[in-house]
Amino acid sequence: MVTTDEQIERVRELVASVPAGRVVTYGDIAGAAGLSSARTVGWIMRTDSADLPWHRVVPASGRPAAHLARRQLARLELEGVPISGDRIDLTRARHRFPPDSGDHERSG
Repeated sequence: MVTTDEQIERVRELVASVPAGRVVTYGDIAGAAGLSSARTVGWIMRTDSADLPWHRVVPASGRPAAHLARRQLARLELEGVPISGDRIDLTRARHRFPPDSGDHERSG
């Protein structure tokens, strides 16, 4: 997956900006970063997010990946994110980036 240092840094900035008690989807980050695919965000998160609030980035279904679910849901619950069963209530918990967040050059 080809990404630039600028794209990686933009994704990192966006993830870091998500406030406690809120979540975003991989697609939300992709749109705000000017990336063409949520999968690119997933790749970046897998390789470069240990120092970020990674638990605030979730799939569009609101259901965390099975291998992360217990830890991710526990962290989100501590922050007051509304959870029903094994799914985050995106209607209530979703953070919206300002409209100008995606005005960066698209290079992906």
